[in-house]
Amino acid sequence: MKRQKRTKQSENKKKNHQIEARERAFAPKRRSAKRFSGIRFLTTYLFLMVVIALAMSLEVVKKVVDINGLYTTFIIKATAFVLRPFKLVQGVDGSIIHLKGISLDVKFGCNGLEAFLIYTVAILAFPSPWKKRLIGILGGFLVIQFFNVLRIAALGYCGVHFSKYFYIFHIYVAQGIMIAIAFATFLFWLGYVNEK
Repeated sequence: MKRQKRTKQSENKKKNHQIEARERAFAPKRRSAKRFSGIRFLTTYLFLMVVIALAMSLEVVKKVVDINGLYTTFIIKATAFVLRPFKLVQGVDGSIIHLKGISLDVKFGCNGLEAFLIYTVAILAFPSPWKKRLIGILGGFLVIQFFNVLRIAALGYCGVHFSKYFYIFHIYVAQGIMIAIAFATFLFWLGYVNEK
């Protein structure tokens, strides 16, 4: 008797699960508040890029804090530190690093700030918790600048030892490397954000 009762209960549970599964399958899909929207991401991304670019170019902002200047100074000093063991550095003057036979003037677009901004704005535009965004921005800054300093050091080394290839390496290789690193770092961060 108990066995028959258990069997009936078991069969009822199975039927209930099957009915619930069918109802879920045919029920209208609800949109999550945090669901990714490509159009929203793109719109937010473009808006933030314009706002940040405008803010950085305003003279009023530059008088208070010259982000590009501070950033470039940091990158130049870090690059000089990396190149010192190779005995190539002859001096540093503002955004210029003087090497044996070549001087590199590191400006916006070459200092890695542009790649970092592209990366940071992508993180800010992507719907995710703020804690993960901050971790992504700080971690991305370290990764992007590590590779950026190595890139500028490699450009300097190339300029001193392989000067005939410097232009090709600078224009066609080094610039693309920074965008690729920023994009790869963003993809890595997306994997981190989607972890449960």
